[in-house]
Amino acid sequence: MKILEVTSVDYALRHFLLPVMRALRDAGHEVVGACAEGPLLAIPRAEGFRVVHVPMARSLDPVAQARALAALVALFRAEKPDLVHAHMPISGVLARVAARIAGVPRVAYTCHGFLFNQPGPWWRRRLSLAMERGAGRLTDTFLTVGEEEAGDARRLGIHPRAVAVGNGADPALFRPDPAARAALRAALGAADADCVVLCVARLVAHKGFPELLAAMDAVPPHAALWVVGERLASDHGEDLEPHFARAATALGPRLTRLGYRSDVAALLAAADIFCLPSHFEGLPVSIVEAMLAGLPVVATDIRGPREQVVRGVTGLLVPPGAVPPLAEALSALAADAALRARMGAAGRARALDRYDEARVLARQVALLAG
Repeated sequence: MKILEVTSVDYALRHFLLPVMRALRDAGHEVVGACAEGPLLAIPRAEGFRVVHVPMARSLDPVAQARALAALVALFRAEKPDLVHAHMPISGVLARVAARIAGVPRVAYTCHGFLFNQPGPWWRRRLSLAMERGAGRLTDTFLTVGEEEAGDARRLGIHPRAVAVGNGADPALFRPDPAARAALRAALGAADADCVVLCVARLVAHKGFPELLAAMDAVPPHAALWVVGERLASDHGEDLEPHFARAATALGPRLTRLGYRSDVAALLAAADIFCLPSHFEGLPVSIVEAMLAGLPVVATDIRGPREQVVRGVTGLLVPPGAVPPLAEALSALAADAALRARMGAAGRARALDRYDEARVLARQVALLAG
């Protein structure tokens, strides 16, 4: 079977689609990727995948979206896939519409989070729901990464057979690693007694960076914050540099910005706490990776993280957008190494049971190929 995997930008293809592309290819299918051009496409291309440029735009600009729709229709007619598998809210709608126009036999969609569940003006939420309902009627196989989104899809009339498939990571890669811990802490200047809080996320406000940077002011001084990530050219919203500048002055050497890194598994092994205080999420892979690495997780009580983190057992959940509860949670863990160890061990056990990449991908392949 020939399958076209479609998303918006190179970051999404590299981090969210590439594992399922590998699994589908291993199962004997021909797999082609499609998204906007970007440097991270060098990674799937080096693995032998063909990735086609489509002028996707992460906006509601009707001219840009019409251009992307026309390009997708032309691509599908030229490639003649047996299945189009679409991802992300806007590119997912466009790809499903284009697939039906082009006469693609089967259409699948994986929801990584609904726009109508995100903060924003009422008209955008209503438009998003209407678009999802319309696109749902064009979808043969409807998957979601989180259980709550699957329930929303069935309850709100988006798709009657929505199935949650989860996200996964490789336990052999993401694991406690004393050698990597020692090497990276030495390289980054973290002493044995320091408590390293790690956040891995795009540098956008809805990942909770303003709150996290402010919360670190109230966390004990032996705690340091490492930030891994960058801002994509297509990201919207507030510039975070003023927040980082203020935090750099207040925290000094306790704040380390590491940019985009390919050694996240080693960084997780070197850290003591993982924190993701997002305002909205799908089912964050970063939390799965942190749990497999044996870290306690501090996250917000929102869709996705509250499905992954068991409050008081594998980590702590705090309200989104609130600084004091976040500071209290981080301080409690920073002050108690035994609690961190217990929660981290419980988190790894939960992740091995629920988020082992091989099992998650096997289920996705079966649903897509069935």
